Amino acid sequence: MTAWTVAILATVLGLHWPVTAKKNSRIISQHTEPFNTTLSNSEELLESREHRPVDPHSSWIKFVQLDGAKKSKKCRSNRKKVLPSLSGPPGPAGPPGPPGPPGAEVTAELLLREFKAMVREATERRAEVPGEVRTPPSLSDADVHPYRRVDEAFHCKLRGVVTVDKRTLRELQNFQAPLAKGAFLRGSGMDLVTGRFTAPVTGIYQFSANIHIDHSEMKSKGPLRPRDNVRVLICIESLCQRNTSLEVIAGLESNSKIFTVYVHGLLQLQADQYTSIFVDNSAGASVSIQSGSDFMGLLVGV
Repeated sequence: MTAWTVAILATVLGLHWPVTAKKNSRIISQHTEPFNTTLSNSEELLESREHRPVDPHSSWIKFVQLDGAKKSKKCRSNRKKVLPSLSGPPGPAGPPGPPGPPGAEVTAELLLREFKAMVREATERRAEVPGEVRTPPSLSDADVHPYRRVDEAFHCKLRGVVTVDKRTLRELQNFQAPLAKGAFLRGSGMDLVTGRFTAPVTGIYQFSANIHIDHSEMKSKGPLRPRDNVRVLICIESLCQRNTSLEVIAGLESNSKIFTVYVHGLLQLQADQYTSIFVDNSAGASVSIQSGSDFMGLLVGV
């Protein structure tokens, strides 16, 4: 039997183990002292511990305390173990939350302002790059205004009837600006009284003329001759033969009383040069230039 078992039985039976144990220990110590005189102090201490009498009551108390400490330690270790959790199926979706605050109102003006700010910031960053000089691109007039303004242009009509005698070259004068809508007189180059257009700048000019001719007197003279014709010219500085001119030659074979001669073309004028209309009558009778005949021109480019 172990010492713990003996102690428990002694306590239950009420035996006086301590007394006998003490006596035996004394007897043993008395008989063993002569024989252990040569032992060291450590051996004597060990031998005294082996033959020390056991108190049953204190042994029982220690046993109970030790058993309780083991149980509490085991309980604490069991508490630390976390049982695996079993996850079930997902639950239904919850109700939707309340609506958020309204967003900021974005307008076209706000977007344009932000875009301009971005462009300005990018330009400033580019300008700050060392060693890089950028000149802003120059915008031409065509980029700013897709349609160029016409500074010099006119559309005028002959005020009255002008008679051109036979074998005569005559300059047409005395024009007027039409009162009807659609006519125009832009710039200061056209002189309505003299019928001359003076170029304000050197450039390319476009001119045209519609001359209405009455040749009824020629028809009463008899049959026409091969040289019977009318020339209409737009001349520079009244020098129709020396300078380049716009010219149309028309015969008098028309059966109608009045016919129209149309002259059209481009001329290059130097600044302060003028142009005007001339009618050269090579027929054997006079002709009449009707009122309302047109003279038009404009500056195409320099």
